[in-house]
Amino acid sequence: MLQLAAGLGALGSARAASASTWPSQPVRFICPFAAGGPTDVAARLVAEQLSGTLPQRVLVENRTGSGVVVGTEAVAKSTADGHTLLYSTIAHSVLRPLFPSLSFDPVADFQPVVLVGVVPMLLMINKDVPARDLQQLIAMYREKPNHYTYGSSGAGGAVHLATELFLQQAGNLKVNHIPYRGSAPAMPDLLNGNLSMFLNVASDGITSVQRGTTRALAVSSTQRLPQLPDVPTFAEAGLPSYEAYTWHMLFAPAGTPKEVVNQLNQAVNQVTRQPELLRRFTDLSIQARSDSTPASAAAWLQAEMAKWEPMVRAAGITAQ
Repeated sequence: MLQLAAGLGALGSARAASASTWPSQPVRFICPFAAGGPTDVAARLVAEQLSGTLPQRVLVENRTGSGVVVGTEAVAKSTADGHTLLYSTIAHSVLRPLFPSLSFDPVADFQPVVLVGVVPMLLMINKDVPARDLQQLIAMYREKPNHYTYGSSGAGGAVHLATELFLQQAGNLKVNHIPYRGSAPAMPDLLNGNLSMFLNVASDGITSVQRGTTRALAVSSTQRLPQLPDVPTFAEAGLPSYEAYTWHMLFAPAGTPKEVVNQLNQAVNQVTRQPELLRRFTDLSIQARSDSTPASAAAWLQAEMAKWEPMVRAAGITAQ
């Protein structure tokens, strides 16, 4: 018993020492998305601000492949000391239905640290589509099943999920899906009429709506966007149950000392309150959640998984 007590005491001392000396080396954010994309840009903004407040630099490493699997797996199998973290999105909440043979568990192998922010989606249509509001668009799709097309930034991504949820809640509408490799290649097809609809992250659509090259019928958040005050929410447009976001969350490997997780949480919340970062987040349509705790981040993830996993299975969405 004395040996066991001594061992537990040593373990507790080691964890305390680890927490008090963290970070003892540069911290890495593994971003499982391509460099230059919206998630990468946000991760680098947070990392840059943290580098100015922590005693070590925070670096972003893009590690892509099999959707977000390669980068996520790397963090799941890394040392749980707070120096290797995952900066990911809604994609984490649908890993299980999209990739049933994962070598890691998206829940058991991770500790949510902080919900950095949420990003609403903007339903845009080609400017020549005759629908003037959301209800007219729904009626148009209902009248001609499988006649129209919508675009996404990739099968199983946030845009695809948000659109399928809209189609389900609007009465299981049948609209043909055309996946692209990212949002950028889809926009020209929306502009030239090859797509009737694109429910994209708001930051990628605001400019085209302001210029009048596309029209926006609804925004997926509970409040209107300050940049587009005339565009109603889905609830205001007649679909009260619809709400969807992509989101940004920082994860640590399971087993990371609680003290380190709390330090990380407080540091991220602190920098996301800074006016400069808030301004940059506004440009990306990211609504900062500067009061997130590890517990509330975990609850958010569980709620998102409960929402999206059944929808993915019901819609027959598969990874490509």
